[in-house]
Amino acid sequence: MFFNDPSLTAERFLADYWQKQPLLLRQALPGFAPELDANDIAGLACEEMAESRLVSGSYPENDWKVRYGPFAENDLVELPGQGWTLLVQDVEKHYPPLAELLTRFDFLPRWRIDDLMVSVAARGGSVGPHVDQYDVFLLQASGKRRWDIATHFDRERLPDCELNVLYRFTPERSWELEPGDMLYLPPGVAHHGVATEPGMTWSVGMRAPSAADLHQALGEWLAEQRDEGERYADPDLARAARAGEVDPQSVARFRHLVERQSKDSAEWGAFLGAFLSRYRLAHEPAAPPTTLDTSSLRASLEGGARFVRNPWTRLLWLDGVPQATLFAAGDAFACDARFAEKICDSAQLAALGPALENDQFELLCQLVNRGHLYLEAL
Repeated sequence: MFFNDPSLTAERFLADYWQKQPLLLRQALPGFAPELDANDIAGLACEEMAESRLVSGSYPENDWKVRYGPFAENDLVELPGQGWTLLVQDVEKHYPPLAELLTRFDFLPRWRIDDLMVSVAARGGSVGPHVDQYDVFLLQASGKRRWDIATHFDRERLPDCELNVLYRFTPERSWELEPGDMLYLPPGVAHHGVATEPGMTWSVGMRAPSAADLHQALGEWLAEQRDEGERYADPDLARAARAGEVDPQSVARFRHLVERQSKDSAEWGAFLGAFLSRYRLAHEPAAPPTTLDTSSLRASLEGGARFVRNPWTRLLWLDGVPQATLFAAGDAFACDARFAEKICDSAQLAALGPALENDQFELLCQLVNRGHLYLEAL
Protein backbone atom coordinates (compact mmCIF):
# COMPACT_ATOMS: atom_id res chain seq x y z
CA MET A 1 0.00 0.00 0.00
CA PHE A 2 1.41 3.36 -1.08
CA PHE A 3 0.71 6.14 1.42
CA ASN A 4 -2.64 4.81 2.60
CA ASP A 5 -3.98 4.23 -0.92
CA PRO A 6 -4.58 0.47 -1.43
CA SER A 7 -5.10 0.96 -5.17
CA LEU A 8 -1.73 2.62 -5.71
CA THR A 9 1.44 0.57 -5.34
CA ALA A 10 4.94 2.02 -5.35
CA GLU A 11 5.51 0.28 -8.69
CA ARG A 12 2.45 1.93 -10.21
CA PHE A 13 3.44 5.32 -8.82
CA LEU A 14 6.90 5.03 -10.38
CA ALA A 15 5.49 3.86 -13.71
CA ASP A 16 2.62 6.35 -14.01
CA TYR A 17 3.60 9.45 -12.01
CA TRP A 18 7.29 9.64 -11.11
CA GLN A 19 8.80 12.46 -13.23
CA LYS A 20 5.70 12.35 -15.44
CA GLN A 21 2.69 14.02 -13.80
CA PRO A 22 1.50 15.48 -10.48
CA LEU A 23 -0.42 13.36 -7.99
CA LEU A 24 -2.63 14.44 -5.11
CA LEU A 25 -2.89 11.92 -2.28
CA ARG A 26 -5.73 12.75 0.09
CA GLN A 27 -4.93 11.58 3.63
CA ALA A 28 -1.64 10.01 2.57
CA LEU A 29 -0.79 10.07 6.28
CA PRO A 30 -4.15 10.07 8.08
CA GLY A 31 -4.10 11.53 11.55
CA PHE A 32 -0.63 12.92 10.95
CA ALA A 33 0.60 14.78 14.05
CA PRO A 34 3.86 16.67 13.47
CA GLU A 35 6.56 16.11 16.08
CA LEU A 36 7.62 19.75 15.81
CA ASP A 37 5.29 22.74 15.89
CA ALA A 38 5.66 26.26 14.52
CA ASN A 39 7.44 27.45 17.66
CA ASP A 40 10.01 24.67 17.33
CA ILE A 41 10.71 25.67 13.73
CA ALA A 42 10.96 29.34 14.72
CA GLY A 43 13.46 28.39 17.41
CA LEU A 44 15.49 26.39 14.90
CA ALA A 45 15.54 29.39 12.55
CA CYS A 46 17.38 31.29 15.29
CA GLU A 47 20.20 28.73 15.39
CA GLU A 48 23.53 29.48 13.73
CA MET A 49 23.75 26.06 12.05
CA ALA A 50 20.29 26.23 10.47
CA GLU A 51 19.69 27.48 6.94
CA SER A 52 16.54 29.61 7.06
CA ARG A 53 14.69 32.29 5.10
CA LEU A 54 11.80 34.60 5.84
CA VAL A 55 9.75 35.51 2.77
CA SER A 56 7.01 38.13 2.63
CA GLY A 57 4.92 39.34 -0.27
CA SER A 58 2.18 38.14 -2.58
CA TYR A 59 1.29 37.46 -6.19
CA PRO A 60 0.38 39.25 -8.43
CA GLU A 61 1.47 42.29 -6.38
CA ASN A 62 5.04 40.93 -6.51
CA ASP A 63 6.13 42.90 -3.47
CA TRP A 64 8.56 40.18 -2.43
CA LYS A 65 11.13 40.55 0.33
CA VAL A 66 13.58 37.92 1.57
CA ARG A 67 15.56 37.89 4.81
CA TYR A 68 18.07 35.21 5.77
CA GLY A 69 18.71 33.65 9.15
CA PRO A 70 19.83 33.10 11.76
CA PHE A 71 17.12 35.31 13.22
CA ALA A 72 16.76 36.98 16.57
CA GLU A 73 13.72 35.96 18.58
CA ASN A 74 12.22 39.45 18.23
CA ASP A 75 12.44 39.18 14.43
CA LEU A 76 9.86 36.40 14.55
CA VAL A 77 7.76 37.51 17.51
CA GLU A 78 7.00 40.83 15.81
CA LEU A 79 5.80 39.34 12.51
CA PRO A 80 2.38 40.51 11.26
CA GLY A 81 -0.66 38.27 11.20
CA GLN A 82 -0.51 37.50 7.49
CA GLY A 83 1.60 37.44 4.34
CA TRP A 84 4.84 35.75 5.46
CA THR A 85 6.52 32.33 5.26
CA LEU A 86 9.43 31.03 7.34
CA LEU A 87 11.42 28.23 5.67
CA VAL A 88 14.04 26.01 7.33
CA GLN A 89 16.14 23.44 5.44
CA ASP A 90 17.52 20.09 6.64
CA VAL A 91 15.13 19.86 9.59
CA GLU A 92 15.60 16.08 9.87
CA LYS A 93 19.33 16.64 10.44
CA HIS A 94 18.75 19.14 13.22
CA TYR A 95 16.09 16.89 14.77
CA PRO A 96 17.20 13.32 13.86
CA PRO A 97 14.00 11.52 14.98
CA LEU A 98 12.31 13.03 11.91
CA ALA A 99 14.55 10.86 9.71
CA GLU A 100 12.01 8.13 10.46
CA LEU A 101 9.53 10.01 8.25
CA LEU A 102 11.93 9.73 5.33
CA THR A 103 11.93 5.92 5.57
CA ARG A 104 8.42 6.09 4.07
CA PHE A 105 10.19 6.97 0.84
CA ASP A 106 12.41 3.87 0.82
CA PHE A 107 10.82 2.80 -2.46
CA LEU A 108 13.25 5.39 -3.89
CA PRO A 109 17.05 5.08 -3.71
CA ARG A 110 18.07 6.76 -0.49
CA TRP A 111 20.76 8.83 -2.19
CA ARG A 112 17.96 10.51 -4.15
CA ILE A 113 16.42 12.10 -1.04
CA ASP A 114 17.80 15.55 -0.31
CA ASP A 115 16.20 16.91 2.85
CA LEU A 116 13.08 17.74 4.79
CA MET A 117 12.28 21.43 4.50
CA VAL A 118 9.61 22.89 6.77
CA SER A 119 7.73 26.06 5.94
CA VAL A 120 5.64 27.85 8.54
CA ALA A 121 3.18 30.32 7.05
CA ALA A 122 0.71 32.91 8.26
CA ARG A 123 -2.53 33.31 6.36
CA GLY A 124 -1.65 34.41 2.83
CA GLY A 125 1.97 33.26 3.21
CA SER A 126 3.64 32.23 -0.04
CA VAL A 127 6.95 32.21 -1.90
CA GLY A 128 5.27 32.96 -5.23
CA PRO A 129 4.63 30.91 -8.37
CA HIS A 130 7.85 29.15 -9.36
CA VAL A 131 9.36 26.04 -10.96
CA ASP A 132 11.66 23.50 -9.31
CA GLN A 133 14.03 21.26 -11.25
CA TYR A 134 13.61 18.35 -8.85
CA ASP A 135 10.84 16.11 -7.56
CA VAL A 136 9.12 17.14 -4.34
CA PHE A 137 6.52 15.65 -2.00
CA LEU A 138 4.52 18.37 -0.22
CA LEU A 139 2.93 17.13 3.00
CA GLN A 140 0.49 19.40 4.76
CA ALA A 141 1.44 19.06 8.42
CA SER A 142 -1.00 21.57 9.95
CA GLY A 143 -3.41 24.24 8.76
CA LYS A 144 -4.46 24.52 5.13
CA ARG A 145 -2.72 25.56 1.92
CA ARG A 146 -4.03 26.00 -1.61
CA TRP A 147 -1.80 24.75 -4.39
CA ASP A 148 -2.21 26.02 -7.97
CA ILE A 149 -0.20 24.24 -10.65
CA ALA A 150 0.43 24.52 -14.39
CA THR A 151 2.34 22.35 -16.84
CA HIS A 152 2.19 24.90 -19.69
CA PHE A 153 3.28 28.39 -18.69
CA ASP A 154 5.40 31.40 -19.54
CA ARG A 155 8.89 30.79 -18.11
CA GLU A 156 9.82 34.47 -17.84
CA ARG A 157 10.85 35.28 -14.29
CA LEU A 158 10.29 38.43 -12.31
CA PRO A 159 13.34 40.69 -12.81
CA ASP A 160 15.37 42.02 -9.90
CA CYS A 161 13.91 39.54 -7.43
CA GLU A 162 15.85 37.21 -5.11
CA LEU A 163 13.13 34.60 -5.56
CA ASN A 164 12.67 32.70 -8.82
CA VAL A 165 9.11 33.96 -9.14
CA LEU A 166 7.35 33.62 -12.48
CA TYR A 167 6.38 36.95 -14.03
CA ARG A 168 3.04 35.55 -15.20
CA PHE A 169 1.18 32.53 -13.91
CA THR A 170 -2.19 31.09 -14.88
CA PRO A 171 -3.16 27.97 -12.90
CA GLU A 172 -4.54 24.92 -14.68
CA ARG A 173 -5.48 22.92 -11.56
CA SER A 174 -6.00 23.84 -7.91
CA TRP A 175 -6.38 21.96 -4.62
CA GLU A 176 -6.61 22.89 -0.98
CA LEU A 177 -4.59 20.53 1.22
CA GLU A 178 -5.47 19.70 4.80
CA PRO A 179 -3.30 17.96 7.43
CA GLY A 180 -2.24 14.52 6.20
CA ASP A 181 -2.74 15.35 2.50
CA MET A 182 0.26 15.15 0.19
CA LEU A 183 0.96 16.53 -3.28
CA TYR A 184 3.70 15.06 -5.48
CA LEU A 185 5.16 17.32 -8.15
CA PRO A 186 7.68 16.21 -10.79
CA PRO A 187 10.36 18.58 -12.08
CA GLY A 188 9.29 21.39 -14.35
CA VAL A 189 5.74 21.87 -13.04
CA ALA A 190 4.95 25.46 -12.09
CA HIS A 191 3.31 25.71 -8.67
CA HIS A 192 2.06 28.36 -6.31
CA GLY A 193 1.20 27.58 -2.71
CA VAL A 194 -0.72 30.02 -0.54
CA ALA A 195 -1.66 29.38 3.09
CA THR A 196 -5.42 29.77 3.45
CA GLU A 197 -4.94 29.53 7.20
CA PRO A 198 -1.84 29.46 9.42
CA GLY A 199 -0.01 26.17 9.17
CA MET A 200 3.03 24.13 8.20
CA THR A 201 4.04 22.36 5.00
CA TRP A 202 6.73 19.69 5.13
CA SER A 203 8.58 19.28 1.83
CA VAL A 204 10.62 16.20 1.00
CA GLY A 205 12.83 17.23 -1.88
CA MET A 206 14.74 14.92 -4.19
CA ARG A 207 18.38 15.33 -5.14
CA ALA A 208 18.95 15.99 -8.86
CA PRO A 209 22.52 16.99 -9.77
CA SER A 210 22.92 18.90 -13.01
CA ALA A 211 25.42 18.12 -15.75
CA ALA A 212 27.30 21.25 -14.67
CA ASP A 213 27.45 19.93 -11.09
CA LEU A 214 28.90 16.64 -12.33
CA HIS A 215 31.49 18.23 -14.62
CA GLN A 216 32.72 20.61 -11.95
CA ALA A 217 32.89 17.91 -9.28
CA LEU A 218 34.57 15.42 -11.64
CA GLY A 219 37.29 17.93 -12.46
CA GLU A 220 37.94 18.61 -8.79
CA TRP A 221 37.94 14.88 -7.98
CA LEU A 222 40.35 14.03 -10.81
CA ALA A 223 42.68 16.81 -9.69
CA GLU A 224 42.72 15.34 -6.18
CA GLN A 225 43.21 11.76 -7.39
CA ARG A 226 45.77 12.33 -10.13
CA ASP A 227 47.38 15.67 -9.50
CA GLU A 228 47.01 17.29 -12.94
CA GLY A 229 45.78 14.15 -14.73
CA GLU A 230 46.32 13.31 -18.36
CA ARG A 231 47.38 16.19 -20.63
CA TYR A 232 46.34 17.16 -24.11
CA ALA A 233 48.55 15.55 -26.76
CA ASP A 234 48.62 15.76 -30.57
CA PRO A 235 51.27 13.45 -32.05
CA ASP A 236 49.28 13.41 -35.32
CA LEU A 237 49.41 17.22 -35.61
CA ALA A 238 49.41 18.53 -39.18
CA ARG A 239 50.71 21.87 -40.43
CA ALA A 240 48.32 24.67 -39.38
CA ALA A 241 46.43 26.13 -42.30
CA ARG A 242 45.21 29.08 -40.21
CA ALA A 243 47.35 29.67 -37.11
CA GLY A 244 44.64 31.46 -35.13
CA GLU A 245 42.05 28.68 -35.54
CA VAL A 246 41.20 25.91 -33.06
CA ASP A 247 40.64 23.35 -35.79
CA PRO A 248 38.05 20.52 -35.68
CA GLN A 249 40.78 17.92 -35.05
CA SER A 250 41.90 19.77 -31.92
CA VAL A 251 38.31 20.08 -30.72
CA ALA A 252 37.90 16.31 -31.16
CA ARG A 253 41.10 15.59 -29.21
CA PHE A 254 39.88 17.74 -26.30
CA ARG A 255 36.51 15.98 -26.32
CA HIS A 256 38.15 12.54 -26.24
CA LEU A 257 40.45 13.66 -23.43
CA VAL A 258 37.40 14.47 -21.30
CA GLU A 259 35.49 11.34 -22.37
CA ARG A 260 38.39 9.06 -21.42
CA GLN A 261 38.07 10.16 -17.80
CA SER A 262 34.74 8.37 -17.42
CA LYS A 263 35.37 5.20 -19.44
CA ASP A 264 36.76 3.23 -16.49
CA SER A 265 33.57 2.04 -14.77
CA ALA A 266 35.33 1.40 -11.44
CA GLU A 267 36.85 4.87 -11.43
CA TRP A 268 33.57 6.45 -12.49
CA GLY A 269 31.78 4.60 -9.69
CA ALA A 270 34.37 5.81 -7.17
CA PHE A 271 33.77 9.38 -8.29
CA LEU A 272 29.98 9.07 -8.19
CA GLY A 273 29.97 7.48 -4.74
CA ALA A 274 32.14 10.25 -3.33
CA PHE A 275 30.14 12.95 -5.12
CA LEU A 276 26.65 11.73 -4.26
CA SER A 277 27.49 11.05 -0.62
CA ARG A 278 28.38 14.70 -0.07
CA TYR A 279 26.34 16.56 -2.71
CA ARG A 280 24.47 19.54 -1.21
CA LEU A 281 25.45 18.69 2.38
CA ALA A 282 25.17 21.95 4.30
CA HIS A 283 27.75 20.90 6.89
CA GLU A 284 30.69 18.51 6.88
CA PRO A 285 30.70 15.89 9.66
CA ALA A 286 33.21 16.84 12.35
CA ALA A 287 35.63 14.32 13.81
CA PRO A 288 35.38 13.77 17.59
CA PRO A 289 38.10 15.28 19.84
CA THR A 290 39.40 11.84 20.86
CA THR A 291 39.87 8.70 18.79
CA LEU A 292 38.54 5.26 19.59
CA ASP A 293 40.37 1.93 19.21
CA THR A 294 38.78 -1.45 18.52
CA SER A 295 39.11 -2.61 22.14
CA SER A 296 37.27 0.45 23.43
CA LEU A 297 34.65 0.05 20.72
CA ARG A 298 34.05 -3.60 21.62
CA ALA A 299 33.79 -2.70 25.30
CA SER A 300 31.26 0.04 24.56
CA LEU A 301 29.09 -2.37 22.56
CA GLU A 302 29.31 -4.98 25.31
CA GLY A 303 28.16 -2.26 27.71
CA GLY A 304 25.00 -1.71 25.67
CA ALA A 305 26.01 1.20 23.42
CA ARG A 306 24.68 1.32 19.87
CA PHE A 307 25.77 2.97 16.65
CA VAL A 308 23.93 6.04 15.34
CA ARG A 309 24.63 7.80 12.05
CA ASN A 310 25.74 11.40 12.24
CA PRO A 311 22.75 13.22 10.68
CA TRP A 312 25.15 15.28 8.54
CA THR A 313 26.67 12.14 7.03
CA ARG A 314 25.08 10.57 3.96
CA LEU A 315 25.86 6.86 3.70
CA LEU A 316 25.67 4.86 0.46
CA TRP A 317 27.52 1.99 -1.16
CA LEU A 318 28.45 0.64 -4.56
CA ASP A 319 28.97 -3.02 -5.32
CA GLY A 320 32.22 -4.08 -6.93
CA VAL A 321 34.89 -6.72 -7.40
CA PRO A 322 36.32 -8.06 -5.17
CA GLN A 323 34.62 -5.82 -2.59
CA ALA A 324 31.99 -3.15 -2.36
CA THR A 325 32.84 0.42 -1.44
CA LEU A 326 31.08 2.27 1.35
CA PHE A 327 30.89 6.05 1.02
CA ALA A 328 30.33 8.43 3.92
CA ALA A 329 30.12 12.15 3.11
CA GLY A 330 32.83 11.80 0.46
CA ASP A 331 35.06 9.31 2.31
CA ALA A 332 35.47 5.86 0.76
CA PHE A 333 35.99 2.52 2.55
CA ALA A 334 36.47 -0.98 1.11
CA CYS A 335 33.75 -3.14 2.59
CA ASP A 336 31.81 -6.39 2.24
CA ALA A 337 28.54 -5.64 0.43
CA ARG A 338 26.34 -7.24 3.09
CA PHE A 339 28.05 -5.27 5.84
CA ALA A 340 27.81 -2.05 3.83
CA GLU A 341 24.08 -2.62 3.49
CA LYS A 342 23.76 -3.01 7.27
CA ILE A 343 25.70 0.18 7.94
CA CYS A 344 23.48 2.14 5.55
CA ASP A 345 20.28 0.93 7.24
CA SER A 346 19.62 2.73 10.54
CA ALA A 347 17.83 -0.20 12.18
CA GLN A 348 20.49 -2.74 11.22
CA LEU A 349 23.25 -0.32 12.18
CA ALA A 350 21.78 0.13 15.67
CA ALA A 351 21.55 -3.66 16.06
CA LEU A 352 25.28 -4.28 15.43
CA GLY A 353 26.82 -5.82 18.53
CA PRO A 354 30.19 -7.01 19.81
CA ALA A 355 30.10 -10.25 17.77
CA LEU A 356 31.76 -8.75 14.70
CA GLU A 357 34.84 -9.64 12.67
CA ASN A 358 38.06 -7.75 13.31
CA ASP A 359 37.94 -6.02 9.91
CA GLN A 360 34.39 -4.91 10.64
CA PHE A 361 35.50 -3.40 13.95
CA GLU A 362 38.31 -1.62 12.12
CA LEU A 363 35.87 -0.13 9.63
CA LEU A 364 33.44 0.98 12.34
CA CYS A 365 36.32 2.57 14.26
CA GLN A 366 37.27 4.57 11.19
CA LEU A 367 33.69 5.73 10.72
CA VAL A 368 33.44 6.79 14.36
CA ASN A 369 36.84 8.51 14.36
CA ARG A 370 35.95 10.51 11.24
CA GLY A 371 32.65 11.62 12.75
CA HIS A 372 30.33 9.65 10.47
CA LEU A 373 29.00 7.45 13.29
CA TYR A 374 28.77 7.93 17.00
CA LEU A 375 27.97 5.71 19.95
CA GLU A 376 24.83 6.26 21.94
CA ALA A 377 24.26 4.66 25.34
CA LEU A 378 20.96 2.87 25.80
